[in-house]
Amino acid sequence: MTPLVAALLTGCGGEGTSATALLTTGTPGQTPDAAKFSPFNDTPETATGGREVITNPSLAEVMQAGDLGEMSWGRADAPVTIIKYASLTCPYCRKFHLETYPQLKKDYIDTGKVRFIIREFPIGKSSGTATVALRCAPPDKYLDLYGKFLSQQGAWVSQDVRIPEITKVAAQVGITGAQFTSCLENRDMITKLNWVKERGRKLGIIGTPNFFINGKLVKSVIGMNEIRGYIAAAEQGKVAGPAQSAVKAN
Repeated sequence: MTPLVAALLTGCGGEGTSATALLTTGTPGQTPDAAKFSPFNDTPETATGGREVITNPSLAEVMQAGDLGEMSWGRADAPVTIIKYASLTCPYCRKFHLETYPQLKKDYIDTGKVRFIIREFPIGKSSGTATVALRCAPPDKYLDLYGKFLSQQGAWVSQDVRIPEITKVAAQVGITGAQFTSCLENRDMITKLNWVKERGRKLGIIGTPNFFINGKLVKSVIGMNEIRGYIAAAEQGKVAGPAQSAVKAN
């Protein structure tokens, strides 16, 4: 385990952690990295102190899943697994989903060549709040709502959390205001979301979108040209072998 000096790369920057104070008092704590990530914290990652990162994580470590389970599409035994860490307020995540994902789905996911996983890495209070709504949705509505939050960023993203606007987006997949409120008060869900991001940070994720492609960390925005290159390398055995079923966290 080594400290990581975080730096902003191409994409949206990461943020710090402090969930204990949020869950006990309703306000972010004052000590960076004192506890697990709060999806409502908006402290920039570059402003925090050092953090522990797994150096060269194994494929098993990358594939370790939390209690919320993975949101994935494609064959579980596909030869290539792409994991995308995403924040719903990130314009680069929006660009990837609207411009790259449709082709990725057509060429590789639907053909059984790629398993695609989305892991939540919310940056800022608005993203954290919308992420709770995202996990509030039925699994078969997750990707639909994920796309709506990204494509409609202009309607709900703000420095201040706009609950009514976020609720309106969630309502488009059938989530009622009462259901959303209940999810926002679900501390068990928030704790499990904390784990997803904190685990990502330990794996070296510092912003969004960041990717793991068969265990190889890619800290940059990528398009289909880059994806084709990574997939070709994986198929030739130049990237860690196929990432299949996830290992659930203890």
